[in-house]
Amino acid sequence: MDEERALYIVRAGEAGAIERVLRDYGDKHRATFKFESTDEDKRKKLCEGIFKVLVKDVPTTCQVSCLEVLRILSRDKKVLVPVTTKENMQILLRLAKLSDLDDSLEKVSEFPVIVESLKCLCNIVFNSQMAQQLSLELNLAAKLCNLLRKCKDRKFINDIKCFDLRLLFLLSLLHTDIRSQLRYELQGLPLLTQILESAFSIKWTDEYESAIDHNGPPLSPQETDCAIEALKALFNVTVDSWKVHKESDSHQFRVMAAVLRHCLLIVGPSEDKTEELHSNAVNLLSNVPVSCLDVLICPLTHEETSQEATTLDELASDKTAEKETVLKNNTMVYNGMNMEAIHVLLSFMEKRIDKGSSYREGLTPVLSLLTECSRAHRNIRKFLKDQVLPPLRDVTNRPEVGSTVRNKLVRLMTHVDLGVKQIAAEFLFVLCKERVDSLLKYTGYGNAAGLLAARGLLAGGRGDNWYSEDEDTDTEEYKNAKPNINLITGHLEEPMPNPIDEMTEEQKEYEAMKLVNMLDKLSREELLKPMGLKPDGTITPLEEALNQYSVIEETSSDTD
Repeated sequence: MDEERALYIVRAGEAGAIERVLRDYGDKHRATFKFESTDEDKRKKLCEGIFKVLVKDVPTTCQVSCLEVLRILSRDKKVLVPVTTKENMQILLRLAKLSDLDDSLEKVSEFPVIVESLKCLCNIVFNSQMAQQLSLELNLAAKLCNLLRKCKDRKFINDIKCFDLRLLFLLSLLHTDIRSQLRYELQGLPLLTQILESAFSIKWTDEYESAIDHNGPPLSPQETDCAIEALKALFNVTVDSWKVHKESDSHQFRVMAAVLRHCLLIVGPSEDKTEELHSNAVNLLSNVPVSCLDVLICPLTHEETSQEATTLDELASDKTAEKETVLKNNTMVYNGMNMEAIHVLLSFMEKRIDKGSSYREGLTPVLSLLTECSRAHRNIRKFLKDQVLPPLRDVTNRPEVGSTVRNKLVRLMTHVDLGVKQIAAEFLFVLCKERVDSLLKYTGYGNAAGLLAARGLLAGGRGDNWYSEDEDTDTEEYKNAKPNINLITGHLEEPMPNPIDEMTEEQKEYEAMKLVNMLDKLSREELLKPMGLKPDGTITPLEEALNQYSVIEETSSDTD
């Protein structure tokens, strides 16, 4: 009934009446996302009628009402089939200031029309394959970039930027060819980076360092939404950057990484928005070539150094212990470098672990990022090692028991999701400089067995990557407890009586044969397969391992 009345008025052609009826229709169906199939033809005709109104010279308020209803109707994919034509798309492009004409953005009264047109295009492109093909034909990506350049430094049109970026994100998501066009032909990387700079109001103090005002106001909701859309679009543009990175791109990637560092150190209007902002920043950092991530840390500024010195000077000269405590508790500084961004990433990772769900989507990106940063940048690795794996003192509990970051990560090493447990184990392994003995000290053999088996390191040794040779120092508490630590569980155990000490030789032989028969039965029923270590440290069926060792012995004998 609503569609019939609206269609009748729209066909009649009086602008004031059209505006009123469509405004009423929009108010009633604003939250409608599912439509009755019986009225499908009427909705199609209403869409066609609205496009006929939009080509006429009607007031701006009437255009907005038409576009609002068109946006609502475009949620229905079936309605879009007959109305998604090149002519209709061009009408929306003209209203959104995306035509080939050199339209300016001076008339504030036109802004609502531009925003609603962009919203309609977002829905139509997302729901219609025909619209997606027409977007390529009409070179929509280039038009969106041109519109972004017009409003790049103008904060009062954030809504236009936000929906322009959302449409750009959708196009680059749905068409891989557009990603390449954005990256190289349209210079999307510097353009979108500048959009982020504008949203964050960044003031550069050095080539890759920005001024951070920790006491400043949070981002506004509009600035936050705009930044999130820019981050998502940049992710698509740079999704394959780690494969095709060129030296000439290093500067641009470092600038982007510096902007993302700034992003990590500011907050949004709410805790949820801050987490969403940081989550998208983490995803984008994963696309940055690891050699350019060194800008995430920077030397302490003169003000920061002076402030730290002042804090120490305020303590009495005889309070040496308290001075050491101040230095130790300053978790944002390491080796003269500002580690705020890395600390934020570590806190973000711990929050995602504490959520206890969606580990693959929510946790693995930040874990992978921290792993690669640690592998490539010594200061980051050593800072994270101090935070995650501090020197062991109390080893009475198992490594997976407790509430520290180390305990949480060790628990993930035996997670049911293979990808999650692999990246958690890899992160700890890299923090231990890929040395098996160091990893086992913090995790126990049982928790680390999966990683060591996959890397062929069950027999010990170290990984393939090179790290500095500085040695870990054990605490006195650990040294004293070490002889009684169970290597499998990784914690201190009281010496247990040996059950075979009181057995006779006949009893020992009986129990040994009983165990052999049980294992033989399980093996023949294929419930258990005996495994052995090959010379390279990887696991293989026992027969194959024994054959390889026999071949090695024969070769050695022949050589002698």
